[in-house]
Amino acid sequence: MKQDLRILVVEPNAERVREIIDALTRAGWSDVRALAQISALDRTVREFAPDIVLIDLENPDRDTLEHISYASETTKRAVALFVDRTDENLTKAALNAGVSAYVVDGLKMERIKPVLETAIARFKIMRQMQSELDAAKQALEDRKTIDRAKGILMRQRGMSEDDAYNLLRKTAMDQSRKVIDVAQALVTAAELLS
Repeated sequence: MKQDLRILVVEPNAERVREIIDALTRAGWSDVRALAQISALDRTVREFAPDIVLIDLENPDRDTLEHISYASETTKRAVALFVDRTDENLTKAALNAGVSAYVVDGLKMERIKPVLETAIARFKIMRQMQSELDAAKQALEDRKTIDRAKGILMRQRGMSEDDAYNLLRKTAMDQSRKVIDVAQALVTAAELLS
């Protein structure tokens, strides 16, 4: 596990902050900043750019979870949320908000390292899955655009599908461009001329 993580701790109790920072230091993490007010989360995240946000709350509500999701940019960093109490709806809301670890029964110092490591690992898995999903969606959109371009060539030039694709590919190679770029230009031009 990467030890040079930047960790932002959100905890209003100063004594508790000292305990958390001590536990993090013992776990090998020393680049830690504490924040007492969750209302300053957005600004602090922008300034400090943490790798993980550790939030210790007694009993979060939906508004707090939405604030956490927005302010901590859960698509860019792991978020570990420790709560004393919860219910099924809050658990679902926390996971939907992008929280990487949602730990009920509060923050126990002896569990801090494995929980943060788990949160970071889960965050990386989710980010990889999202990246793969985005790539698959883009590939599908590209395929649709190429198919539209082939259709235009087939209609206007009376070509077969293979010949239309080969023409797109040859044009792309001749212009040192990608096939999708040539296809997009053809589709755009056809739309302008129709």
